[in-house]
Amino acid sequence: MALLFSLITLPYAPNALEPVISQETIEYHHGKHLQTYVDNLNKLVAGTEFESMPLEQIVAKSQGAIFNNAGQILNHNLYFLQFSPVVADNHTPKGAILDAIIRDFGSFDAFKAEFEQKGITLFGSGWVWLAADKDGKLVITQEPNAGNPVTKGLKPLLTMDVWEHAYYIDYRNRRAAHLQSLWQIINWDEINRRYTE
Repeated sequence: MALLFSLITLPYAPNALEPVISQETIEYHHGKHLQTYVDNLNKLVAGTEFESMPLEQIVAKSQGAIFNNAGQILNHNLYFLQFSPVVADNHTPKGAILDAIIRDFGSFDAFKAEFEQKGITLFGSGWVWLAADKDGKLVITQEPNAGNPVTKGLKPLLTMDVWEHAYYIDYRNRRAAHLQSLWQIINWDEINRRYTE
């Protein structure tokens, strides 16, 4: 059987996000957890109406196991591709995305505080998202389990994974510390690209 979906290649070395995210976490989170979702989805969609759809469409139209695995692949792809090493010079928002953040949240600091709070208070496992509606207005959503804002007609821009496997090796149960540290590796050039495309 030809593989329909494959594991994304990271645009940085496995240790490039240290000390925010360790190489060990990347190896488990990307190399094992995400690979499992890819393997599962390839088996689940073979011979179905979903096998020729892009991930976004599968997530918008599916339910059950197909939704869960497709959602986790889409979420993790957006998550891993939004990072760059701590030494990079792109960890401050600018351009259209900064203008929109200030317009919709009042300031970048106010946005960060609300985003972290939504991540801390999401019960159980899931994702906190910055997303845009069809008019470009920004919203923060809490999505349990494999949820993604595309199911609400929104464009996903930035996310933080609050499943424990995303942070337990490095932070144990300190979810808040994990969320606060991620700002150091967000590639705002990528978030701005997603917003303006």
